[in-house]
Amino acid sequence: MTSAADERSGKASVDALPAARPPAFYRLENTVQPYDWGSTSAIQDLLGVETDGRPAAELWMGAHPLAPSRVVPDGAGRPGERPRPGGAAASGTTLVDLVRSDPVGALGQRVLDQYGPRLPFLLKVLAAERALSLQVHPHPHRARAGFNRENREGVARDSPLRSFHDDQHKPEMVVAVSRFEGLSGFRRPARILELLDGLDGDLVARMRAALVARPTEAGVREAFTLALHARSEPDVAADLARTVASVRGRAERGAVPAPGSPRRTSRRADATVLSLAEQHPGDPGAVVSLMLNRVTLAPGESMFVPSGHVHAYLSGCAVEIMASSDNVLRAGLTSKLVDVDALLECATCTPGPAARPRLVDDGSGLVTYRPPVAEFALRAGRVTGAVSLPDAGPRVVLCLDGAVTLAEGVGAGAVETRVARGESVFVPHASGAVVARGDGRVAVAYVP
Repeated sequence: MTSAADERSGKASVDALPAARPPAFYRLENTVQPYDWGSTSAIQDLLGVETDGRPAAELWMGAHPLAPSRVVPDGAGRPGERPRPGGAAASGTTLVDLVRSDPVGALGQRVLDQYGPRLPFLLKVLAAERALSLQVHPHPHRARAGFNRENREGVARDSPLRSFHDDQHKPEMVVAVSRFEGLSGFRRPARILELLDGLDGDLVARMRAALVARPTEAGVREAFTLALHARSEPDVAADLARTVASVRGRAERGAVPAPGSPRRTSRRADATVLSLAEQHPGDPGAVVSLMLNRVTLAPGESMFVPSGHVHAYLSGCAVEIMASSDNVLRAGLTSKLVDVDALLECATCTPGPAARPRLVDDGSGLVTYRPPVAEFALRAGRVTGAVSLPDAGPRVVLCLDGAVTLAEGVGAGAVETRVARGESVFVPHASGAVVARGDGRVAVAYVP
């Protein structure tokens, strides 16, 4: 394996190295995505900008071609500021350009060999005021097949009719910044039957029958398929209105089973149905929520969403990290393209609890979140002294609160930069070991 020191000294297998040593840190100018479900205040507050009533749903930090971060060499001033004396002027260079211009220096030989000249992760801040779509992200082989198929069919890359925006899979992980609500993975068939019991409507009756006949993964898939295809039935709105009315009645009566009844209901599950039905009237996704695990994350808690895992985020703010992809197959709770067949082809219907990453707390103040994928991991928490960050590969450092100073090297040759709330920095592999100190809350994305 090639070390950062070897690559800086010219031992890496590259055609040519830059004549001068590149900057140790690059400040990032990032795109804010104004999706309609976004919060009107959370990301604005993080960035220190005035609110104007418009939603800011996601802040993207990375090199995805749909919205790559712009890079500003340290010394050029923070985004929006005039260049400092002696600093380089901000340019239109993106993180994509930076990685391609010196892939070994930006990524390191190990990451380059594994993923090619591209940053394999995408870091986001996600702020949801309303529910996101009921969705699945494809496995690698299905992402490649779907992307190539739509290319052959001539579907434009930016078309709203496109399901596959790139050829990558998109496993993802969220770490809550505020209380964060979501749905992820299927409940046990017996538990789904408990929650469907007593509800009115033709669709829920057919879903119950499928689960009673086969209380297995196959029954879950059949009930899920029935619900998703119901959106094209002519009387679905009226049928779902009956179901929602019965959920409302059950919620008003309270989640107390009748004497002698083994069935259990859930106030939280019923409240989720009612909230989703209000946000998306006539959408079967509201009923599908009864099939999925309901998840609440406190700040610092996390959840992993593997490829093929059915999920929907409901509300709250989180740091989200994923393989660098924008492939989202939607099946409801959205005004965007719904591709039921593609989602069902990619969906995993195995019942089980919501997945969690492995956590390592070394006492430094930063917790390491390690999901079972190779593209990304996260270190996050509060820096109160001096803390070593991951020392190799590409890194993105986001400050969520307070401020920290990043230092590369020691003694007279040390290079430092200050990162305040809402600011983010790309640290290339060639910078080697980096120490953070100060008093601030940070999230550090890296390739494990």
